[in-house]
Amino acid sequence: MLGLTFEAVGAARRPMKARPLLLIASGLLAVTLGAQQKGPLPPPPPGTVAPTSAPTAPSKESSGVPQRSSHITNEPPSIPVEKIIQKFTENEDEFRRERENYTYTQIVVLQTVDDDGQIDGEYKLTSDIQFTPAGKRYQKDVFAPVSTIQRIVMTQQDFDDIEKVWPLVLTPNEVPKYDVKYAGREQVDELGTYVFDINPKQLEKGQRYFQGRIWVEDRDLQIVKTSGISTGLKKKKEDSAYPHFETFRENIEGHYWFPTYTRADDTLHFKSGQDVRFRVSVRYQNYKRFGATIKIGTAKQVDPEKPEKPEKP
Repeated sequence: MLGLTFEAVGAARRPMKARPLLLIASGLLAVTLGAQQKGPLPPPPPGTVAPTSAPTAPSKESSGVPQRSSHITNEPPSIPVEKIIQKFTENEDEFRRERENYTYTQIVVLQTVDDDGQIDGEYKLTSDIQFTPAGKRYQKDVFAPVSTIQRIVMTQQDFDDIEKVWPLVLTPNEVPKYDVKYAGREQVDELGTYVFDINPKQLEKGQRYFQGRIWVEDRDLQIVKTSGISTGLKKKKEDSAYPHFETFRENIEGHYWFPTYTRADDTLHFKSGQDVRFRVSVRYQNYKRFGATIKIGTAKQVDPEKPEKPEKP
């Protein structure tokens, strides 16, 4: 699967460790770039929580929380903030386990855009998240044209961000790593939501974190939208930048809200002085529960090749 840390390609070029990742993926299916669809990022699909106003990328002086002309009010919550956090993180843990019972298709499109607004590099990967007959989850890459991105280098860290940070799941085990502050209430589409600002308490080596804002539906207490950046410790000579992104969820199963769309359209500012406009869209679609044999908890493997004993006459 995928995630995002970006390094500029310039005079102080580092070893291109991530390039083989793209070449391996592109070797699955070679398609000319002319056959790929280009254009602006699509809007969130129907049913997702759309933004009420367009966010802007956090400034260097900001805390990482997206700055916006907000409709957020200072109205206090109907129940204690600590109770809301406890409940929605418990729901996140349940949601995480529930989503592991589903197959779905993930479509990733990464693009660099030149000063004239034209796409000058593109990477695509379509993957099916499936199960073996024994119930083991795996990823099958089904469409991976040759990447034409040249102005930035993507590392494994970047692809891990797309997989783990962008579709944020804030479980009780994860929440102690963050400062979670109540920001107010906001009506988003037809939903009333509680809004929280999230910042990592401490950055640790080898770990990636979310920094930004989340919207929690005020009835079932489920996260329905996230907006922010990925962050983590950087090496002293590392010239990397991270785009501001938004992830939208949709009500798929009962009261569960599954991520269905992530987008980013941001200008990456590198220490070398190079600026690169970067666009990303990640779609999660065709969610389907995998049969009745997959349950939350310990799964038992059934040997389908073992013949049944014939009944005695």
